[in-house]
Amino acid sequence: MKFTQLAALCALASTAVFAQAKPVWQDFSITGLYGEHYAFPGAGDDNQQTTATFEYAAKLNYGDFFGFADRTHNDSGNATYFEVSPRLSLGAVTGQKLELGPIKDVLIAGTWEGNSANYPGSDFNNYLYGVGFDLEIPYFQYTQLNFYKADNEKGSEDDYQMTVVYAIPFKVGTEDFLVDGFLDWSTAEKNGHASELNWTTQYKWNLGKHISPETRLYLGIEHSVWNNKYAVKGTDENNVSALVKYHF
Repeated sequence: MKFTQLAALCALASTAVFAQAKPVWQDFSITGLYGEHYAFPGAGDDNQQTTATFEYAAKLNYGDFFGFADRTHNDSGNATYFEVSPRLSLGAVTGQKLELGPIKDVLIAGTWEGNSANYPGSDFNNYLYGVGFDLEIPYFQYTQLNFYKADNEKGSEDDYQMTVVYAIPFKVGTEDFLVDGFLDWSTAEKNGHASELNWTTQYKWNLGKHISPETRLYLGIEHSVWNNKYAVKGTDENNVSALVKYHF
């Protein structure tokens, strides 16, 4: 087994440890999306797609965990894409405050991403491992910055990736809104593997508070800007999808 594979598996194995820990908090949600301007290599950028997303997030004593699965249907067929992303807090493990300026913690970060589809050439499993930082920035509910080395599926070039995750809550009068999302940027590699940028943001209004104080039902949109989608140069996406999201 290559060292990179071993390191990735060690990082992801922390998921089993996390599963035994009682969460400080946890959240499960389901999202429905519909958009008409999704881009796919060889199929242009005006493809319709419906997506059901199942998400789970948890804060744990020694780190955090995030995972999701997208079930999509478009003109090409059906696909299931997932990510499992555990992070281990070095501050919690060592008992030291690893703080410097906006940095509030340093973490070992790992991600397993995979896809399964009913059309050829779309199945893969990639393993990412690296270092993460929790940041404290005014007006942001949370901000995470992760740097990864990607051990990609055999036949695909390995690359490096930066991921930023963020959330900004705000009010307009008595109404509650939330802007949250992520930015992934990966490096260009040889053999036609283009540098890739995916910036996806959700803009949501909390309708649920008008049903009951405990109900978290959001309506809004998701805006996706994706340059060189799937690392294919020239496959660019600028899509706005209708969104409904419910937190259990």
